[in-house]
Amino acid sequence: MTVYRGIQQDPQAIQLLLEKHHLNHNKEHYYEVRQRVPSLLADRAARIIYLNRTCFNGIYRVNQRGEFNVPIGNRTRVVRDTDNFPGVSELLAGAELRHGDFEPLVDEAQPGDLVFLDPPYTVRHNSNGFIKYNEQLFSWDDQERLAKAATRAAERGAHVIVTNANHDTVRKLYPTRAFRSRRVSRFSSISASSESRQHFEELIIISKQKR
Repeated sequence: MTVYRGIQQDPQAIQLLLEKHHLNHNKEHYYEVRQRVPSLLADRAARIIYLNRTCFNGIYRVNQRGEFNVPIGNRTRVVRDTDNFPGVSELLAGAELRHGDFEPLVDEAQPGDLVFLDPPYTVRHNSNGFIKYNEQLFSWDDQERLAKAATRAAERGAHVIVTNANHDTVRKLYPTRAFRSRRVSRFSSISASSESRQHFEELIIISKQKR
C-alpha cells in the first residue's frame, strides 16, 4: 500500500530516488537501505521498489518484528525502461486506497463491480503446509471468511475473481452454484536452488454471471 500511495502522490520523486539507488547500488548500500525505514512516503515507497528489484528472487519476507530480511540478490538493474510512474499516478488519481481487513470492503461490492482477491495461500500445492508472506499468518479461518464474503458479493451480482492454491480444501470453499474454476500452471522461482524450482498448479475462481 505504501508503494501505491507513493506513486499516486509523488511519482516524480520516486523516479528520482530510484535513479539514485541505481547509481549507489552495491552490497553495502543494499543492506543500509534494508536496515533503515525512512519517514517520508516517497522515500519509503522507493525503498520498497529498490529492495524488491535487487533482493534475492524478488521475495517479500519479514521477520517476527516485521522487518524486511531478504538478502541481496544478483540483479543490479534498479531503473527499468518500462517504468511509467507518472502514468500509473494518473490511473490512481481517482482511486481510494485503503489498508485494512478485506471483509468490510468486499461487502461493499455492488452489482457490476469487479472484485479481485489474491490472498496469501494457506495451503501449498497438494500439501497442508503454510506459506507465511508477512508477520501475521493468513489463517484457514481467514480463508473461509474470504470465501464467504466472495460468495455474498457474487450473489449480489458483483464480478468476483479469486486466485488461490489448487487444493481440494480450497475448491470446496467456493460453491459451484456461484463459481467456476480453472486450473493454471505457474513456474515458481522462489527457491534457494534452481534445481528445486518447478511448476505449480493454481486456481482461478470466477463468479458465474447472474441470469
